[in-house]
Amino acid sequence: MSDAAARLVEAFRSFGGDDLRDLWVFDHHGYEHLYVREDVSDALECLDISQFIDNERFGYVTRDTYETLYYADYGYTVRGFDSFEQFRTFVGDRPTGILAGFDRGAGRDFAALHDRVCALNDEFDGADLFSDPTARDRLP
Repeated sequence: MSDAAARLVEAFRSFGGDDLRDLWVFDHHGYEHLYVREDVSDALECLDISQFIDNERFGYVTRDTYETLYYADYGYTVRGFDSFEQFRTFVGDRPTGILAGFDRGAGRDFAALHDRVCALNDEFDGADLFSDPTARDRLP
C-alpha cells in the first residue's frame, strides 16, 4: 500500500474508529478497496462490486453539474441507509473518488473528514492512492 493510501486509511480509521465499514478508491478506469471490515466483507460477497462502483462514478457528472450550478464548490456527499452512512468525495486533478461506509449513530462531522482528506491530498501532492494500478477493477 502506498504511503498516501496508508495515511488515508489511518485518517478514516481515526475518524470512524470501529464504525468504519469499508474504504474504496476509484477513478474512471478502476477501483480498489483499501479497507473492508470482516462482517462487511461477508455481506459484499453476494454483490457485484463493479456495478456498485460504476454507480458511484456518476458522481463525476454530479460534481461537474454542481460546479456549474452553484456559487460554491462541491465538496462531498453523504447518504443514509438503514444500517450505515456512506461518504463520497473526489480529490486531485484526475480526480480520484473516495467512498467510505460507517455504522450509523455517531453524529459525525463529515465536513471535518473532507477537510482532512483534502489536506492529505495536498500533502501527498495528489499521489496515486491505488496500491497496484494493474489491480484495478478487481479486489486486490
